[in-house]
Amino acid sequence: MLTIRPATDRGHANHGWLDSNFSFSFDQYYDPAHMGFRALRVINEDRVAPAMGFGKHPHRDMEILTYVLEGAVKHEDSTGASETLVPGELQHMSAGTGVRHSEMNPSADKTLHLLQIWLVPNQLGIPPKYEQKRFTVQEQPNRLHLLASTDARDGSFRIHSDAELLAAKLDPSGSVTHTFRLGNGWLQIARGDVLAAGKTLHEGDGLEIEAESSITIESKSGAEFLLFDLA
Repeated sequence: MLTIRPATDRGHANHGWLDSNFSFSFDQYYDPAHMGFRALRVINEDRVAPAMGFGKHPHRDMEILTYVLEGAVKHEDSTGASETLVPGELQHMSAGTGVRHSEMNPSADKTLHLLQIWLVPNQLGIPPKYEQKRFTVQEQPNRLHLLASTDARDGSFRIHSDAELLAAKLDPSGSVTHTFRLGNGWLQIARGDVLAAGKTLHEGDGLEIEAESSITIESKSGAEFLLFDLA
């Protein structure tokens, strides 16, 4: 079964320095019909003004992934990590027993555009952990890149959740096919338009995928997307 979550139906908040769209209920946005999907609890598309950001705040027992589309994010946390994340890299943080972190836009003139993802963990009370890594999504289009997995295979991050994350950039007329390992999926379009299992999706759209063995994603004009494989 395939269900589209249109970008225009997402929750929205504009705080001036922060413009956010919420695929699922988050903060002041509450929709009982959209509380998450399987282990996927949050997908926020954030645009952060220059020299602004999220000050130190706590998290606990959550797997957090950050995927930057434009600009950069300066991360600092209570584990001692202090890193700058740019497009082409993925950030993974296991909040575990508790962590405090900040995320700031270090640029004086460029807007930061990112996707913030929360996954419900399958283990509670683990030690907090931070890591980031560059992947070749941009350099190697028209193929699926495994970014995070349950077993750290193929150079991916190991996450403590019943979920895996893949990403792809499609050139015009490019396509990829994914066979689900865990049984369900969520497709989030970051840029461009795609045709997925006969359904047309635009930038910001999501697609809930239940009980499908595989999915083919193609684009006439080029696109970039995240694909979650979910138990």
